[in-house]
This record gives sequence, structure tokens and C-alpha cells, in this order.
Amino acid sequence: MTIHWCGTGLSAIPGLRRLIEEGHDITVWNRSPEKARAAIGDLTDRIKPFDMAALDSALAAGDVVVSMLPGDWHVPLAELCLGKGAHFVSSSYIAPEMRALDDAARDKGLTFVNEVGLDPGIDHLMAHHLVADYRASDAFDAANEVSFTSYCGGIPKHPNPFRYKFSWSPLGVLKALRSPSRSIRDSREYRVDRPWDAISTYTAPLPEPEDFEVYPNRDSLPFMVEYGFDPAWPVRQFVRGTLRLNGWSDAWADVFREIETLEGDAGEARLKEMSDQFWRDNAYDEGEPDRVVLCVDLKADKGGETVWHKTYVMDAIGDEQSTAMARLVSTTVTLAVKAVLNGELPAGVIAAPSDPALVKTWMQEINAQAQHLRIVDHCA
Repeated sequence: MTIHWCGTGLSAIPGLRRLIEEGHDITVWNRSPEKARAAIGDLTDRIKPFDMAALDSALAAGDVVVSMLPGDWHVPLAELCLGKGAHFVSSSYIAPEMRALDDAARDKGLTFVNEVGLDPGIDHLMAHHLVADYRASDAFDAANEVSFTSYCGGIPKHPNPFRYKFSWSPLGVLKALRSPSRSIRDSREYRVDRPWDAISTYTAPLPEPEDFEVYPNRDSLPFMVEYGFDPAWPVRQFVRGTLRLNGWSDAWADVFREIETLEGDAGEARLKEMSDQFWRDNAYDEGEPDRVVLCVDLKADKGGETVWHKTYVMDAIGDEQSTAMARLVSTTVTLAVKAVLNGELPAGVIAAPSDPALVKTWMQEINAQAQHLRIVDHCA
């Protein structure tokens, strides 16, 4: 079985190099073969220009296609896999068009695994672990009031005046700021049109507790089912959100004001201009370390008293070999690829696994990629 790895952007390289070094049968496809050769040419010469027709000809039943390309390519590649009897892996969120392939993939015994990066990805693993741990505890009671938060952010290790730096095109960050969110706050559905209208402070339980600005992103509510929440549980809070350095909202105030005015084609063009400017002014310098902080928290209250409360917390720093973001995203992708090859994941369109054995194995691998990774028991 051949792994067809499509895309060798910054978030792909550490994991891709690892798979090649482990001796897997890999063909690398990239829109710029020269850039791919610069990144992995010391390990392999099986590098081809990305082309759907060429990939179609090379793809065989049982192969695995990994898409580290922009999101628009995921569904076309998955559809190609469906026709050829191949599996598919992506770190991105499951789009409705991808979800629509579930029945066909299951009928053919094919695994289309998505959401196996950092966020989404590692956060899912942490959530599955905490929910399973809580369900198995003596404190578990279906009548307990449950609160869940998951905050993740890529931030500069050395803060700058802009309170943020970009490791790839800022356009995705800017577009995300235009997205509404849906979560649960104070036992009620909480909708926000723009992230900056819902910024709050979160204290991460790191070895030295640290405050961050956080806000809800996307639609959190479908993940209640994904994480195994029973519909009958009373839920006081449920939010998946983004974490930023303190002072970020002030530093970005002018950006927020302008984004609110942008509409139509002219607005899209202006977003592209802003993205290019941010890339020039606030990209990471060569060798400059980034930082990733991820905190997933589950708490249960009974009669106004906390009876169970744990936080899975991770802090990772980039080094001379790669950014922390790239290391974590690509490591989780490679774990998914190997799980597909080993037949450890079910057929159909799925996200990061919930199986306790796989979660444990994957988190042990991820532990080696972070400077700090532990579960804090607030009730101990």
C-alpha cells in the first residue's frame, strides 16, 4: 500500500519526514516540486508535481491519500479515493460535503479520517479521555451539572506588540474572525456574530498559572455528541474556542473595526491585502520559536459543589527543526495514517478516534512532542 502525501506546507514536514524515515512506501505530490525537494529531498526522490489526473493514474485500491492541501481540495481528493478504493486522511474539519460521503465510504470499507491535527485533533483525544474518565469515576451521576471548555492557540513564544505572529498565510485567520459561533453559557445557547464580542479571560493551569484571552469559535454544539455527552445531562457550559495572548484584543481593535465594514468582492480583495501586509509585518523570523497552548477542561457539579474536575493541559515550544504547530499537527496526521494502514479505524467519514486504547497510544506519542503535557486533577 502506498501513501500519497499531497502538500508539503510548513505544517506537513515533520510528520512526513518521520514516515519516510520509518520506511513507508510514500509518493509526495506538491504543487511546487522544488519546494518539496528543499524540504524532504534529502530523504526521497519520489516527488511529483501535484496533478489530479496523474494521481488518479497512480492511485491503487488500499492506498492512502493524505491531503495537506488547502481545504477546497479535500472533498475532490476523497471522491477520487472513493472511485479508486483508497483511504483518505486530512487534519481539517469535516465539511458537509465530506460528511455526505459517509455511506458510500462505509459501503466500500474505506476509512476517510479527518480532524486529526492539533485543533481539531489532539483536543478531541483529550476530550474523549476526560469524558471516559468521568463516566468511570465514582463521582459520575447523570444528574450532575457538567461544564466543558476547550481552548487552543498558536502564539509567539516571545510576545510582540501585535500579540500574534503568523506561521502561514494570515487569510484564514482573518476569515475566521468573520464567522459566528454557537456554544452553551450559563445553561443556555450562546450565539455570537463576531469573536471579539465574546472575549473573556481563561487561566490555564500550567506549572505557573497563566492568563489568556479566549473566545468561542465555530459551532461547538455538535461536538457534545462527538465527545459522548448524553442528551439528558444538564450542561452548564460547553465551548470550543481560541486562545490568544493577553492584550490581543486591544492590539487588533483596528483590524476588528475594518473587518466589520468589508463586503462583497471588494471586501474579499481588501482581506487579501490585509493578509499580505500581516505576512510581511508579523511572520515568524527564521528560527524564531512559536508556542502552542491547549487546555481541555471537564467539570461536574452536584448540589452546587464540584465533585469531579480535571484539565488536560499542553504547552509546546518550537525549535530549530520545526515549529510546535507543525510538529503537533503532522504527528497526529501520521498517527492516523498508520492507524488506517493497520486497520485500527472503522470505515466511513470519521474524526479523531475515541477508542481508549488508541487515545492512550496516540497521547503517548504526542507527549514526546510537547514540553509540558499532563492532566490536572482539581479535586485531588
